[in-house]
Amino acid sequence: MKNEELNKISAVVLDSSISVHKELGPGLLESVYEICLFKELKSRGTFVERQVSIPVIFKGEKLEADFRIDLLVENEIIIELKAAEILLPVHDAQLLTYMKLSEKKLGFLINFNVPKLVDGFKRKVLNF
Repeated sequence: MKNEELNKISAVVLDSSISVHKELGPGLLESVYEICLFKELKSRGTFVERQVSIPVIFKGEKLEADFRIDLLVENEIIIELKAAEILLPVHDAQLLTYMKLSEKKLGFLINFNVPKLVDGFKRKVLNF
């Protein structure tokens, strides 16, 4: 997917996230924000999947372990959701690891437990 298309989808993700946050506010469980953002993105015509299982490959061998992406948008953008008091460096590392293992170059870390969503929204890009 071209960068221009990714930027358009990114704008939809941001706007949808803001819409969910304005409606619900902070303080709910991550799972609530996940289903609401999923529904909001779908209502805007975006292809989105929840709890996408990605196998772990270690030294060329597929292990009997998976990790789950909260939301995968247009099969290109990973969204990792949080409802935490503060985002920690481990949350950034988690998103970057998911992006690396799934070979996706764009991801968002969104913490809904903030007064203004702009303070909880992070965009990450990997170059392969």
